[in-house]
Amino acid sequence: MTLHSGTDTIQPVTTVRDLGVHLDSQLGMQTHISKTTQTCFFHLRRLRQVRRLLGRDVTANLLCAFVLSRLDYGNALLAGLPYSTIAPLQRVINAAVRLGYGLRSRDLVTAAAIELHWLPIEAVFSTNYVC
Repeated sequence: MTLHSGTDTIQPVTTVRDLGVHLDSQLGMQTHISKTTQTCFFHLRRLRQVRRLLGRDVTANLLCAFVLSRLDYGNALLAGLPYSTIAPLQRVINAAVRLGYGLRSRDLVTAAAIELHWLPIEAVFSTNYVC
C-alpha cells in the first residue's frame, strides 16, 4: 500500500530507525539486535588489534565505552523477549570478556564476567529485574 501526498509517493518499509533503535513491522526487535551485534563485533575486532598495547584496565574501559554502551542503549525495549532472540547479545558480552582477559574462544567466561561485574544478558533484560 502506497501513500500519495501531493506529487510525492511514500512507499512502506519493513524496518525504521528512530533514535538509533531499529523497529521492524512485527516489533520482534531482530533487526535491532542484528545491527547492534554487528556494530559491537566490529568494535571488538578493532580493539583486538590494539589490545596488546593496552593494559587490562584500559581495555576494559574501552570495551565498556564502545561495546557495552551500545548494548545498554534502548535495552528497555528488549525486556520480555525470549532468550533465543537476545542470545546474540550474550555472545557479544562473552566475546568482550574474552578480549578483555585474553581468553581463548573455548575458555569459560563466567568467572571473568563476575570479576568485571558484568551481568548475563538474561539478568539485564529480565521482566522481573528489580533495582
